[in-house]
Amino acid sequence: MPLVAHTDLPTFERLRAEGHVVLTPERAVSQDIRPLHIGLLNMMPDAALAATERQFFRLISSSNSVSQFVVHPFTLPEIERSERAQQHINRYYESVDEIREQGLDALIISGANVTRPNLSEEIFWEPLIKIIDWAATHVTSTLCSCLASHAVLQFRFEQRRRLLSEKKWGVFTHEVTNPTHPLVSNINTRFDVPHSRFNEVRPEQFREAGLHVLVEGDEPGVQLAVSPDGFRMVFFQGHPEYDRISLLKEYKREIGLYLDGMRPDYPPVPDHYFDRHCVALLEEYRVSVEKNGSETGDNKLPTFPEDRLLARLHNTWHDSGEAIVGTWIGHVYQLTHSDRLLPFMDGVDPQDPLGWLKRVSQTAGDKDAVPSANASSVTAASQLAGRF
Repeated sequence: MPLVAHTDLPTFERLRAEGHVVLTPERAVSQDIRPLHIGLLNMMPDAALAATERQFFRLISSSNSVSQFVVHPFTLPEIERSERAQQHINRYYESVDEIREQGLDALIISGANVTRPNLSEEIFWEPLIKIIDWAATHVTSTLCSCLASHAVLQFRFEQRRRLLSEKKWGVFTHEVTNPTHPLVSNINTRFDVPHSRFNEVRPEQFREAGLHVLVEGDEPGVQLAVSPDGFRMVFFQGHPEYDRISLLKEYKREIGLYLDGMRPDYPPVPDHYFDRHCVALLEEYRVSVEKNGSETGDNKLPTFPEDRLLARLHNTWHDSGEAIVGTWIGHVYQLTHSDRLLPFMDGVDPQDPLGWLKRVSQTAGDKDAVPSANASSVTAASQLAGRF
């Protein structure tokens, strides 16, 4: 939660310049503290529908032990569902119309199952655009995960994702590249994030679109970026919401597809996820599977060493993901209007909700300049370095 600058202590201004949330007494008094209403647009396929709910709910709930959250799951009726999944949706989900009528403070959009090379041909394309357009005038901030980020970058910023030569999946190291931004100013400067995708939007595409890249890595590229205003849209390419075993389950499914003849090759092991001992176990399993590939009976196939793998798996990404999501939620709390249908309280500049663009310009010594997506982090970081 934010500090209140109740005196002229210079430390308050120093912390504010570094990206920490420091409220004036007047702003603190004007805040209407109430439960925060967060929408979860869950577009994931049936098999991952409930797991995606749990992952994002868990990430939200663990991010802040003070605030109260009301999470509103909903989906797009255009997405075809099995009878069982539709029953779950009918019982527990809200409709798009209900979400529009009641309003949200923040919105999270999950990934989705993709069947066509061009996202604009997907069944969710037009309804997703309508949700994004509505959120632009009613929601304080929207967080897009993986496929949702790619879709928004295409229809809002004219940056189409590129097909990778091979699937990018595993756990990858990232670094904070824009340390003055409030979303990342108070977290580890180096941390892990899981990725699982066949496509990417390259770092130069984010910057060409005028977005601010906050976190990226040599192998996976951009993990976290924000819209030109610094906050209204937040983009993830990875999956900080993943559980410890999410990639293991995905890998096991891919092996199942191979055994059922639905993929031609045996799936490669996710990068940097298993230790050497686990990789050796999996290689032993692969050799045994391929040796017995012509014998399709269950009793002829070796037992997948799931328990032995689980005992050696570690989650090295949850804390950083929790910190970023918690900071994002905290800023939404400070900016959102008491009326859920309005995005900001009075006095907030929609073109610079966090005041970050102005602060970076002032730190750089040019009060009239707007930090570019390419140069803001370097300039601000070099200026701040001389103050330590």
